[in-house]
Amino acid sequence: MTVHTVTPLDGGLPAPERVWYASYGSNMHMDRLAAYIAGGTPVGAARTYPGCRDRRAPERSLAVELQGRLYFATESAVWGGGRGLYDPTAPGRMRGRAHLVTVGQVSDIAAQEMGDEPGTDLDLTATLRDGRDELGPGRYETLICPGTIEDIPVLTFTAPWTLRDVDVLPPTAVYLRYLAGGLLESGPWEEQDIAEYLAGCPGAAGHWTPEQVRELLVSGSC
Repeated sequence: MTVHTVTPLDGGLPAPERVWYASYGSNMHMDRLAAYIAGGTPVGAARTYPGCRDRRAPERSLAVELQGRLYFATESAVWGGGRGLYDPTAPGRMRGRAHLVTVGQVSDIAAQEMGDEPGTDLDLTATLRDGRDELGPGRYETLICPGTIEDIPVLTFTAPWTLRDVDVLPPTAVYLRYLAGGLLESGPWEEQDIAEYLAGCPGAAGHWTPEQVRELLVSGSC
């Protein structure tokens, strides 16, 4: 399996019909993503999701790496513990899984991440032009377009702040298990490599060892 890299933006992009939704948290796991698309309550979660207007599964999914860093901060109302956030300005490489979906689907996924009701398409003009658009102060209200894959825009969302601006917070076992499982499903990464990657992310580092993360992945226990 191949890890795909993103071609950086070179000027504005036309309005697309489809985008690569680059997930880097629990939505890397297909069972978890299904709750956002088809609606439902993921195992271990404290929230039920209404789902997307278009409930079709992603056309394709592939492994990606983005410039920047995954870190854990601010307490998740869904999982408890720190939630996964993306700092595109931090040094390093962040692993993720890009799902090929419609603009309507990524809009509805974003709405549910932001705690809003799905149903309105995002205006991606500024994001595709500038690579970034802050829609609000919330933890997933900043849209990021790091570039394209196969000439299709890559889109993800995160907080408006950076890793340097917040105190990190360790993630819970059930949340880490979804992240590890999603990375394993993606294909190119082995269990030990995944465990070392997640255990080294700010927030998890010093609280989770690679051995503990791998045990979550191997045993499926929380």
